[in-house]
Amino acid sequence: MRYTSFEKSVFEKINNAIHDVTPGVQVQAYHTGRQICDLSVGLTQPYYDLASLTKIIFTQQAMMVAFDKGQWTFESKVIDFVPDFFDPQMKLTSLLTHTSGFDWWKPFYLELVLNGDQDWINKRKQLFQLLNSSVNLKTSEKAMYSDLGFLTLGFVLENMHQKNLLQIWQDIKEKFYPHSTLDFNVNNVRLFDENLYAPTEYCQIRKRVLRGEVHDENTWALGGISTHAGLFGSIDDVSSYGLTLRAQLQGIANYSVRQKTARSFAARAVSVAVGDWAMGYMIPSMENPSCGSSFSPLSIGHTGFTGTSTWYDMKTDLLIVILSNRVNYGRDNKGYIKLRPLIHNWVYEGVRKLL
Repeated sequence: MRYTSFEKSVFEKINNAIHDVTPGVQVQAYHTGRQICDLSVGLTQPYYDLASLTKIIFTQQAMMVAFDKGQWTFESKVIDFVPDFFDPQMKLTSLLTHTSGFDWWKPFYLELVLNGDQDWINKRKQLFQLLNSSVNLKTSEKAMYSDLGFLTLGFVLENMHQKNLLQIWQDIKEKFYPHSTLDFNVNNVRLFDENLYAPTEYCQIRKRVLRGEVHDENTWALGGISTHAGLFGSIDDVSSYGLTLRAQLQGIANYSVRQKTARSFAARAVSVAVGDWAMGYMIPSMENPSCGSSFSPLSIGHTGFTGTSTWYDMKTDLLIVILSNRVNYGRDNKGYIKLRPLIHNWVYEGVRKLL
């Protein structure tokens, strides 16, 4: 592949840094909507487990579309859509901003039916009972990142739309990413050949290295479909999401969401003392932001546990998407946490020189 001098510089820096950090890295960057960087470093594959990027590619977008249609407001509560929910005071906004008091994760997969029953809809019914009966909220003045909050949003969306989660996803995909290969591997059955997927971790429960099978155990137990994880896709697919997000925020195309709505969701939603969250998006933290040190406070994005991320800076109109499978070296591998902001810095500096 022929790279520009800018790309070569970034490639060499990443190539020198990935040893024992991750098998490979893919990077795409767009400035003013134009692609300026497209790199594959090390051992890469066409498709990746996007992990928590599912939260913004699917769930946050679905909630934003519903808000734009007037189906809920920032004062709406979970019980407005899920009447038998255990907390009558919890707002939907607290789920999107991770201020609900939910734990970050809970091993529901240990109690869900994992074998024999391939009916993922029934598994979701089991999950709601577990979520509703076995979760204790914590009181804290700080936001606490939570998969459980986004699991709850799944039940809100299903009752709001009177559709199952897969149907809601298909609607979102048709509206925003119709030409992409973004998708869930329903019932944990791969859509593509196993070798096309980047391997994640050796799973002690499933006794195999996972390829095209969702890394998150709870999503696996739910048949591969959830609101907090489960999507697989390519670097081009994630960039298509990022460019859709850019178009919403810049107001340059009709994506069934008004610019006013898109920008209200992208604005800081909690104080600095509480955390660094917009409505479903991360915003750059004061210390060690995952998007590096150059992205402006007007930036939004998200990361995924497997080694994925996407960040968009509204001020400079810069989008950077990074995919890796860093958990292939073990989920406790921390080297990638240090590398990811550096990659953003290297790309940002290269862009600055191009201007």
